[in-house]
Amino acid sequence: MPGLLRGIAKTAVIAGTATSVSNRVSRRQAGRWAAKEQPAQQQYAAPPQQQYAAPPQQVYAAPPPQQVYVAPPAPAPAPADSMDDKLAQLKDLAELKAQGVLTEAEFETQKRRILS
Repeated sequence: MPGLLRGIAKTAVIAGTATSVSNRVSRRQAGRWAAKEQPAQQQYAAPPQQQYAAPPQQVYAAPPPQQVYVAPPAPAPAPADSMDDKLAQLKDLAELKAQGVLTEAEFETQKRRILS
């Protein structure tokens, strides 16, 4: 095991050194290319243009607060005659509560309305 760790450490040192040298060479070469292109860019540079004052900063008023639409309560459906209809309505209410659409209080109110 110590031999394996030693081998991994050597590999890491070698790879780190190689990366460092490669990056240094790349930076040096990029600097040389930039130095060569700089005189060429100055030769073809456009004449300085007239500077204009920046337009005044416009300040906008904050947008009005958003209005939240609250739907009016749904009209009560006609009383269901059969127990199957009541069970179906209770299942729908339970699904709405599980989805977070109805609160516990709303669920209880609607459940009482269906069962009465």
